[in-house]
Amino acid sequence: MSAEDPLVIRSLEFMGGMAAAGSWRPDSQLPEVAFVGRSNVGKSSLLNKLVRRKAFARVSRTPGRTREINFFRVNDRFVLVDLPGYGYARVSKERKQEWRPLMEQYLRHTTQLRGIVQLLDVRRDPSDDDLDMLDFLAELEVPVLIAVTKVDKLSAAQRVGRMEELATSLGVGTEQLLPFSAQTGEGRDDLAAALVELVEEDPWSLE
Repeated sequence: MSAEDPLVIRSLEFMGGMAAAGSWRPDSQLPEVAFVGRSNVGKSSLLNKLVRRKAFARVSRTPGRTREINFFRVNDRFVLVDLPGYGYARVSKERKQEWRPLMEQYLRHTTQLRGIVQLLDVRRDPSDDDLDMLDFLAELEVPVLIAVTKVDKLSAAQRVGRMEELATSLGVGTEQLLPFSAQTGEGRDDLAAALVELVEEDPWSLE
């Protein structure tokens, strides 16, 4: 572990899960940062690498298994929020209809939310669900970090091209995309540093 680790994990506590809009959620005023992405984007692996725990976020072979918003207190300093994965074809329409109001309520009404980390797979074009989520976050004007996962799957040359294509499709500069590999650890410290900066920001306005 680097002596300059921007996020040294001293304590990590599962606080519980929010299963439906309007249901129980942890009573906490700590800053929150939420992670969201398609069901097969590698979110659990990214979270495990970020907090340096092998089984912090369960890595399931069946995408779409996370059905709740899960809350984790980190260092008694902030709350990491794992939002349900979206876009998996085998998840029933009924289940998708349950998730949407759950996620919308969380995103619209969490006053201590500092930002969102949106995950995209470097090998795939952004899906309609990805673009809908980014549009929704833009509507809310919530700060967004875009982490591009599984970059170890491509050669260096392929990576450059794909990052440029993704940036163009999203209408952002390549410098706004954060390459990440749960296998090699690339991008872990960059993401950790960006997350710490979000936590230290003043709350964004829900008005």
